[in-house]
Amino acid sequence: MRNDLRPHAVDPLTTVRNLGILAHVDAGKTTVTERILYLTGATHKRGEVHEGTTVTDFDPQERDRGITIFAAAVSCDWDGHRINLIDTPGHVDFSDEVERSLRVLDGAVAVFDAVAGVEPQSESVWRQADRHGVPRIAFVNKMDRAGADLDSAVASIRERLHTVPLVVQMPIGREDGFTGVVDLLRMRALVWHTGRDAFEEGPVPDVLAEEALRRRGLLEEAVAELHPAALAEFCERSRVSDGTLAGALREVTRSGEGLVVLCGSAYRNRGVEPLLRAVVELLPAPPDVPAVRGALDGVSQERPADPAAPLAALVFKVHSTPTGRLTFVRVYSGTIRKGDTVLDAGAGRTERVGRILRVQADRHAEADRAVAGDIVALVGVKSSRTGATLCSPAAPLVLEPPPVTDPVVSVAVEARSGPDAERLASALARLAEEDPSLTVGTDPETGQTVLSGMGELHLEVAVEKIRRAHGIRVGVGRPRVAYRETVARGVTGLLYRHVKQDGGAGQFAHVVLDVEALGTADEAGTGGRAGTGGFAFRTTVTGGRVPKEYVRAVEAGCRDALAEGPLGGHPVTGLRVTLTDGATHPKDSTETAFRAAGRFALREALRAAEMVLLEPVVEVAVTVPDDAVGGVLGDLAARRGRVSGSTAGAAGAVVTATVPLAELFGYASRLRGRTQGRGTFTTRAAGYAPVPPAVAEGILPR
Repeated sequence: MRNDLRPHAVDPLTTVRNLGILAHVDAGKTTVTERILYLTGATHKRGEVHEGTTVTDFDPQERDRGITIFAAAVSCDWDGHRINLIDTPGHVDFSDEVERSLRVLDGAVAVFDAVAGVEPQSESVWRQADRHGVPRIAFVNKMDRAGADLDSAVASIRERLHTVPLVVQMPIGREDGFTGVVDLLRMRALVWHTGRDAFEEGPVPDVLAEEALRRRGLLEEAVAELHPAALAEFCERSRVSDGTLAGALREVTRSGEGLVVLCGSAYRNRGVEPLLRAVVELLPAPPDVPAVRGALDGVSQERPADPAAPLAALVFKVHSTPTGRLTFVRVYSGTIRKGDTVLDAGAGRTERVGRILRVQADRHAEADRAVAGDIVALVGVKSSRTGATLCSPAAPLVLEPPPVTDPVVSVAVEARSGPDAERLASALARLAEEDPSLTVGTDPETGQTVLSGMGELHLEVAVEKIRRAHGIRVGVGRPRVAYRETVARGVTGLLYRHVKQDGGAGQFAHVVLDVEALGTADEAGTGGRAGTGGFAFRTTVTGGRVPKEYVRAVEAGCRDALAEGPLGGHPVTGLRVTLTDGATHPKDSTETAFRAAGRFALREALRAAEMVLLEPVVEVAVTVPDDAVGGVLGDLAARRGRVSGSTAGAAGAVVTATVPLAELFGYASRLRGRTQGRGTFTTRAAGYAPVPPAVAEGILPR
C-alpha cells in the first residue's frame, strides 16, 4: 500500500475520493492528515505538529504557531483508491479558507476532541459543510487523553450539531490504557501494540462481549429508523445483517441523514486505518455526487463528472511560490492537458496551461493531464483568480464561485522606508489575490493604506508574510473593526423624481420607495429577491408603470447606495426596499436614469429613517482554572460581554459569552495574566449587534 508521490495512470472515477479534514483548532486534524499520509506511504516518517515536521503545515508561520493557517492539498493512494485530501484551518479567522475548500470537496472527516467534544469552531465548520451538502463521517480523536469519553463526545455531537450519530466502534481501554477498538459492524477487536503501526485483529474480548452486543443493537435500531431496507429486516428478524447494515450506513452517510462515528488516537496511530477504510467505503466518489451546475448567458446547465464532457474546472486557491504561481483547481468535467488553452469564462480571456502538478503540500509531481474528479495545481495560468471558472473555449460555462465574507477588522499599514512603498503595494496586491477575504483600500481621511481581514490573527499572519516573504519592514496601526448601519424604523412613500436636462437627450425617472428593516420572514412568494449583505428588493408596481428593465435598474441603484450609510459612512445592511410606484417619460427615461433615481432615493430614505450602528460580535469560549472563573467573568462584563453559560470540563471551567469584537483586542495577553498562563479561549463569529447609544457616541463623527 505504500507509494511515493509520482505520476500515475488516470484513476477510474469510482476510485477517487476528494476529502477534507474539518475541526476546531487543536482537535488534531493535522495529525490525522499526517498519519493518513504515513499509512498510505506518501511519507516515510510521521510528521509532528509540535516538532514542526508536518507535511501540510509547511509554511514557516504554521510551524512557528503550531496551527494550520492555509488549506493544503495532498494526494495519496490507498487500497486501490486515489485520495485527494485537503487539510483545512481550524481557527475562526481562516473560516473563508475552509469555505473555499468545502466548495470543491465530495466528502469530509470531522475530527472532534474526545475530551472537549463539539467546540465552537466545530459548529461553524459543520454549518459550512451543511451549506455545501458535503457528506461527513466523524472521528473522535485523542481517546488516550485524561478525561476522554466517547459517549460524552457523541452526546455533544447529537445535541449541538442536531444530527443522528451512528457509533460503529467502541473503545478498548480508557485514557492511557486505550489500545484499540471493537468494530461493531464485523464484531471484531482491532488492537494496536506499543511501537507497532499495524493492528492485530481478533475476537471481541470476553469482558467486552456483552457491552459490544448492546452497542451493536443500538446501532441497528438507529439505522433502522433511517433506512427502509434496514427497517424491514429489523422488523422481520429483530436484527440487521452485516451486509444490509453496511449498505444502509453508506446511503445514510451520503444523504446526510446520519453520521457514522469512529474513534481513535491519531498521535499514537490508533484508529487511522479503520478511518481510511470508512472513507473509501462510505464517502462518495465524483460520479456519486450531483452533476455540477453552472450558467451560460443566464441559462443553467449541468456538467457530468465525465472525462469526455466539455471542460469545467473551478479555481479554489491561488498560491505564489518563489518559482511561480500555482492555480489550484477542481476539475468537475472534461480533461485538462498540458499545453491546453482554456477560457476564464468570467473574465472572458484565455489562459495557457503550461504544467499540471499533483500536489503534496509544498512538493509535487508532474502529470500530463487531469480529468473530471481531480484536484490539481496548474502552472502558467497568469491572471485567473479564486472563484474563476476554467472551461473549454468551445463550451463556455460559469460555475458559482465560493462566497467571500466581508472583513471585520482593519489595520493601517505603511512601509518603514520610501523605497519599500512600491514593493509594499505589490505585496499587498499579491496577498489579496491569494486570499480574497483580505482587502486593501485607502482611508479617505488620512490617505493611509488599510488592510482588512477576518480577525487580529488573520491580519498578523498577513503582515508577517509581507515581512518574511518580501523582506519589507512594515509599520502597523491599531486594529479597527468594520461597523455596519441598519434601519431601526423605516419610511414609506419616499418619492424621488430624477430630472436632468442639460442639452441633448434628457434623463427622467420617478420612483416611490418603502424602506423597512429586513426581518427573518421568508421572501419566497412575495416577489422579492434576497440579495447579498442582508438586502432584499421587491416591486409591487402594476400596470407596467415601471417596465421590468427599469425595475432592475432601480434595484442596482439601491445596491449602489448601500456602500455608505448616513450615520458614519459605513456599509448598510439588513433592509428591504419595495418599489411601490413610479412613472416614465416616453423619450427621456433610460436605465441610467432609473439607476440614478434608485441610488438617490434610497440615500434620502436612509437619511429620513431611524438608523442604528452595528458592530461585529463573537461567541467566546474561555477555559480557565476553577479558581479564576470570578475574575474572568468580571473581565468579560467589563468588555460588554453577555455570559451565556459556564460548565465544568476536564481542563477546567468553560465560560461562554458573546462579546463585541472591538473589546477583544489584546484579550489573549490579559487572560494569560489573570490565569498565570493557564487560561485559553476560542472565538466564533456571531454576526452583528447594535452598538449601545453611549458607545456609539464615541464612534460616530460629531
